[in-house]
Amino acid sequence: SYGELSSMYPKAGGQYVYLKEAYNPMMGFLYGWSFFAVIQTATIAAVAVAFSRYTSYLIPSVGENNILLSIGSSESPFTISAAQVLGILLIIFLTYSNTKGIKGGKLIQTTFTSAKLISLFGLIIFGFLLVKDNFWDANWATGFNAVSYKPDSPSGGGSGWESISGTVLIGAIAASMVGSIFSSDAWNNVTFIAGEVRNPQRNIGLSLFLGTLIVTIIYVSANLMYLYVLPLDGIAFAQNDRVAISAAQKIFAEAGAIIIAIMIMVSTFGCNNGLILAGARVYYTMAKDGLFFKKTSELNKHAVPEYALWIQCAVASLLCLSGSYGNLLDMISFVVVLFYALTIGGIFILRKKRPDLPRPYKAFAYPVLPIIYIILAIVFCVFLIKLKPLYAGIGLGIVLLGVPLYYLAASKNKTHVTD
Repeated sequence: SYGELSSMYPKAGGQYVYLKEAYNPMMGFLYGWSFFAVIQTATIAAVAVAFSRYTSYLIPSVGENNILLSIGSSESPFTISAAQVLGILLIIFLTYSNTKGIKGGKLIQTTFTSAKLISLFGLIIFGFLLVKDNFWDANWATGFNAVSYKPDSPSGGGSGWESISGTVLIGAIAASMVGSIFSSDAWNNVTFIAGEVRNPQRNIGLSLFLGTLIVTIIYVSANLMYLYVLPLDGIAFAQNDRVAISAAQKIFAEAGAIIIAIMIMVSTFGCNNGLILAGARVYYTMAKDGLFFKKTSELNKHAVPEYALWIQCAVASLLCLSGSYGNLLDMISFVVVLFYALTIGGIFILRKKRPDLPRPYKAFAYPVLPIIYIILAIVFCVFLIKLKPLYAGIGLGIVLLGVPLYYLAASKNKTHVTD
C-alpha cells in the first residue's frame, strides 16, 4: 500500500503528504503535529532510553536506579536518572552530527546498520549451533496454547499459566503487539526523505519492500532462536525484559551478556541516527506548506533543515524525562497505528479522487488486504485504549490538540483552510 502511495507522491514528507493529498491539509497537519509531538520524538526518546538501559549493564552508574534529581513528594516524586541524562546526550550528539550534512549522517547509518546486521546474524547462527541443551520441543509442545501468567492461578499444576480466550485473548494479543509495532515502526522512514532519493518512483517502493522483508526475516529468526535457547518462563520473565541478554548468556556464558549489550548499544545508536535524520524532513515539508514554524523550512549551508533538527531534539529530550520506556511505547503505538489505518484508507480515496495519477506500484491484493489491515488496526486501537487508557488517552489527546493548532497555523495562510 505504501509502495503505491510513495510512487504517486515521490517527494519529501512521506505520510504527511499522503494524508494531505487523500483527505485534506488538516489531516496532513494532524499527522505532522502528532509526528512531532509523539510519534517520531517519543520514538527517538524511547530508543535513547533503550541505549541507556543496555549501557548501564556495562556501566551501572548510568542506569535508571542512579537517581540524580528527585522533586516532589516522597510517594510520587519526579525523578531524573543517569539513564535519562545519557539518553538526552545521545540525542544531542546525533542531532549535531546530522546538522553537518546528510553525508555524515549516511556514513554513521551505514556503519552502524552493517555492524548491527552482522551481529544479529551471528547471534542467531551461534544460538542454533552452540546450544545443545535446548528447549525447542518443550516450547513448541504448548506453543499454540493461548495462556496468561497468573501467580495465584489454580490451574496449570501450580505453574501460574492459565488458558485465555475470547476478548481476553484479543486484548492480550493487542498488548503484546505494542513492542513489535514499535520495533518495526521506522520501516517507512525512507518516504520522509524521498526528495533526496534517486529515482524515487522506483527506489522508494523497492526500499520499503526489501527493508521490510529483511527485517521480518531477522526478527522471526531471532525469536525462533529464543524459543530454541530459552524456556518459555525464561523469555516471559527475563530480567528487565532483556531477553537477548538471557539468550546470549546461554550461548556464550557470562561473556554473552557483554556481547549482547554492546550489540544493542550499536543497534540503538544507529537506529536513532536514522530516526533523527529522517524526522526533520517532515517538519521541513510542513513549514513549506505554511503549517509549521517558518524557520524549519530553512536549510543551512550543508543543505540540512538545521532548525527542524534542533526543535525535534528539544522535544525528544523532554520526552526522555516524561516516563518509563513502556509508557512511551504505549503512547507511540496507539497514535502510529491510528494514522497507519487512516493512511491505508487514503488509497481508496485516491483511487477515486486521482485515478489519473501514474501508479508504478499498486497495492497488493487491493481492496481485500487493505480492508483487513484497517479492521485489525481499529481493533488494536480500541483494545489499547481499554487496556492502557492513560497513555493511549494521552496519545489521542495530543492528536486532537492538533485541531485548534491547525486553524491557528492556517489563519496565517488562508489557502490551507478547508471545510
